[in-house]
Amino acid sequence: MENVFITGLEFDQAGVLKLLALAHQIKAQPQDFAQSLAGKSIVTLFEKPSLRTRLSFDIGINKLGGHAVYLDQQNGAMGSRESVKDFALNISTWADGIVARVNHHNTLTTLSEYASVPVVNSLCDLYHPCQALADFMTIQEVYGEVSGLKLAYLGEGNNVTHSLMLLAACLGTDFVAVCPKGHSPDAQIVKQAEQIAAVNGASIMVSDRVEAAAGANILYTDTWVSMGSDVTLEQAKGVFMPYQINQQLVEQTGAQTILHCQPAHRDYEITSAVMDGNKSKIIQQAENRMHAQNALLVTLLNNQFK
Repeated sequence: MENVFITGLEFDQAGVLKLLALAHQIKAQPQDFAQSLAGKSIVTLFEKPSLRTRLSFDIGINKLGGHAVYLDQQNGAMGSRESVKDFALNISTWADGIVARVNHHNTLTTLSEYASVPVVNSLCDLYHPCQALADFMTIQEVYGEVSGLKLAYLGEGNNVTHSLMLLAACLGTDFVAVCPKGHSPDAQIVKQAEQIAAVNGASIMVSDRVEAAAGANILYTDTWVSMGSDVTLEQAKGVFMPYQINQQLVEQTGAQTILHCQPAHRDYEITSAVMDGNKSKIIQQAENRMHAQNALLVTLLNNQFK
């Protein structure tokens, strides 16, 4: 295991399972971890707006006895006022870790190249690995064992799809990405996931047919329009509406669990009836962002848990 968490592939299956076990422990007995980051300061860099990521890291670090320092674009865009390299070199002299939510993956690779402290990817254009950890923590809470389950993602093949697919492959969960033509996940990441899945007895599938989600235990969706896109939801509706998670689809697939990483656009990618229904674990999933991230930070920053 490296001292970074950028793609999510830094941990093997045993490492991920250990991380998730720690997340469950932190959630159940928070008092036992109240000082596990005592004296540690973590800079949280944000190039994009955020609700769940910002609050779950800030409050989570505080609950572990650490200190979160929020840095947004008021300090100047990373790489324009000063280079990403100099951000990394300077922050490393004061802070014990860097959590970064950035526009481009290469910003993270540069940060990790020059930082002498752990770097965590809290979202980039290619991956959202902290989200996937929280997702599988939630799936474990519902089912216990995650291997052998079928997870179907519907909508835009994006950073969330990539991280979800890679972690499913790692943990032996069958995964299908159901996306309109021209909106599939990155082909290289799909190939990588297929190779990982083969080792762990799982399957990876990409389809534009909603029927491919049949038999899924879990249905998952995300917004149809990524942050910063010029496309409006109304424009996306024509392409994506057949992929909406609604009551009819839930019944057709037989899914027992509904997930959404949020922000959600109700009655676009998911109906309010399903989002608020008894199969929805969406708020539980949001809560688990904090516990999964806390387990990751404790693992990276406290030698006792390495």
